[in-house]
Amino acid sequence: MGLNLLLVAIVIIVCVVSYKVSNKLGMPMLLAFILLGMFFGSDGIVKIRFDDYVFAEQLCTVALIFIMFYGGFGTKWEEAKPVAIKAILLSSLGTVMTAVLVGIFCYLILGMSILESFLLGAVVSSTDAASVFSILRSKRLNLRYNTASLLEIESGSNDPFSYMLTIIVLSLMNGSSSFGEFVYLIFCQLVYGGVFGFGLAIFTVQLLKKFKLNSSGFYSIFILAIALISYAVPTLLHGNGYLSAYITGIILGNSKISDKAELVHFFDGLTGLMQILLFFLLGLLSFPSQLPSVALTALAISLFLAFVARPVVVFSILTPFRSTMGQKLMVSWAGLRGAASIVFAIIAIINPITMNSDIFHIVFFIVLFSILVQGTLIPFVAKKLKMIDDDIDVMSTFNDYMDELPVQFLQLSIPPEYPWVNEKIRDILLPPDSFLLLIVRGDENIIPNGETEIQANDILILSGKSPKKIEGISLHEMKIKKETRWHDKKIADVLMGDERIVLIRRGEGVVIPKGNTVLQENDTLVFTEIKQ
Repeated sequence: MGLNLLLVAIVIIVCVVSYKVSNKLGMPMLLAFILLGMFFGSDGIVKIRFDDYVFAEQLCTVALIFIMFYGGFGTKWEEAKPVAIKAILLSSLGTVMTAVLVGIFCYLILGMSILESFLLGAVVSSTDAASVFSILRSKRLNLRYNTASLLEIESGSNDPFSYMLTIIVLSLMNGSSSFGEFVYLIFCQLVYGGVFGFGLAIFTVQLLKKFKLNSSGFYSIFILAIALISYAVPTLLHGNGYLSAYITGIILGNSKISDKAELVHFFDGLTGLMQILLFFLLGLLSFPSQLPSVALTALAISLFLAFVARPVVVFSILTPFRSTMGQKLMVSWAGLRGAASIVFAIIAIINPITMNSDIFHIVFFIVLFSILVQGTLIPFVAKKLKMIDDDIDVMSTFNDYMDELPVQFLQLSIPPEYPWVNEKIRDILLPPDSFLLLIVRGDENIIPNGETEIQANDILILSGKSPKKIEGISLHEMKIKKETRWHDKKIADVLMGDERIVLIRRGEGVVIPKGNTVLQENDTLVFTEIKQ
């Protein structure tokens, strides 16, 4: 057990370090995770034997739930609204068109059986949200005409349609579906998944308005459980759990709920871990020695997808909207295939059907080609098409943009002798870049205006810009004990060096330190250390 945990920790650390390396090389980081999985896998250097497709499918499904949920949660609807119709058409009709075109190509040109051809088309019909998000953010691609939002919604919402197509083709291959069952399957996938996701999100928002949890950590745990429920319940009803998770995420992410900043940090880290797990596991599951046997077939499909199927779909859907040629070419090139396609291929493998093709390694090759070639060249293509606009910030298309211009609150207690007492707001000079948001006077909350007078013992709540991370400044704590030299001394008499006390925790309260503040037993001092 200990050895396994050590190996997992080492893999995670190596993946995190590889993120920096892959960025410097201009290579999408998710490709690095796949290559690391191949390095550790059966045909790699470490030679970890792993070929349990059922277990892999279960782990990958959990990872996809959070990736899909956070794909919706991180979508800022205000930015996405102008391109929402185009994006939804691309993610629904476009996904179906891609599956059909690839199916026809595999059947007529590559000579595969008709159902196997359309299964392969269904599996690779969606674009990959994780890869698209990663490249747009890491390369800070500020694309014109809301193209970043267009790609974000399309790639975040088309996996459910690809999954639905995969399930439909598998049911046809099993030969167990009548026409009525076929229609009901489509109904279940769309209606149960969509309706439950919408209903769960609305219920959750109303619940959080009425019941407040004790800490931000509990909010994160609660929303994590909601994400799991959003997938699990529709799946039990034979609905589309991925569609439900995405809809739940997008509604919650655009609703006014408590501790959203903490939720963004939590799910951003969790989704990053899920991406590492997903791509590494898929690399671990592959056998690179089998790739040469499928290379020609997979390369033909990759080229057809990139240069025929994807452009045909994009131009067919975006042309009626009078999208520019640059946008249509950019969206065509940015249609990356990714982890979801491989996971859906695993679903096909564990299904009790007989296939003549090695669908897993064909799809694996297509994903490697897409991320390596298309993903690496996205910044280059964007510049060549003159799609970059420096007056736009791509980060504003994501719900965690609050981290770019954060706001913090400052509480000031007004003592009776303070010069502001009995002065009007318009006559006092507030700190630069600050705004007086609220006055707490006893049990009363007062929304101030210029004529409001400040009284003794008022508590002023100011808002202002929160600084970004500042290099060279670190925080640490120290608890005062009776035997230490700090006990019962004034701060001015004991502080030395580059350390500064920023606050003192005393019991349940907080003391703002001054030079004459006497330190007591069990005080917890919070220091800032400045490295010059």
